[in-house]
Amino acid sequence: MQPAALELIEALAGVLDRWGRWYLFGAQAVVAYGAPRFSADVDVTVRLDPDDPARFVRDMEAAGFALRVDDPDFVRRTRVMPFAHVPTGMPLDVVLAGSGLEDEFIERAKPTDIGGARVPLIDVADLIVGKILAGRPKDAEDARNLWRLHGSDARRQRVRRLLRLLEEALGHSDLLTVFESIAEGDRDS
Repeated sequence: MQPAALELIEALAGVLDRWGRWYLFGAQAVVAYGAPRFSADVDVTVRLDPDDPARFVRDMEAAGFALRVDDPDFVRRTRVMPFAHVPTGMPLDVVLAGSGLEDEFIERAKPTDIGGARVPLIDVADLIVGKILAGRPKDAEDARNLWRLHGSDARRQRVRRLLRLLEEALGHSDLLTVFESIAEGDRDS
């Protein structure tokens, strides 16, 4: 992981641990699981407790983070709080957890040592699901690399179950097809 990302994560962990359950996901989680990836940002999901976004922003600012938007409606609409870590200039997206799938992800996140900070890391199967759902080419490549490194029959079953639920909930019909292509491609190598 890049030194700037490690510095950001160390500063962030101290704040988020006071605010509830959370986990690291996105490109930095891909790197933590051993897949090559370059990214200039950090992504986390947090279930704010108490649910007081304004106070949370003040706590983040005191820890060296600056909110990058000045539109409360943006945060309400997207459930994302985009920050910058002032000392490194590195972007940070804090996703405010909703109910359902993110609750499952929070429950399965595992405390992991990342550069000396204890960080709840999204489970690798959940990360694969999130990458497939994101649908961008770089996310598909991340899912492929993660599956190559960490694929197993037990994970295959969980990924399939979650993708089926997402297809039903979102009206998609291609998520399982994408995963099967990734899993089958790994068998061919």
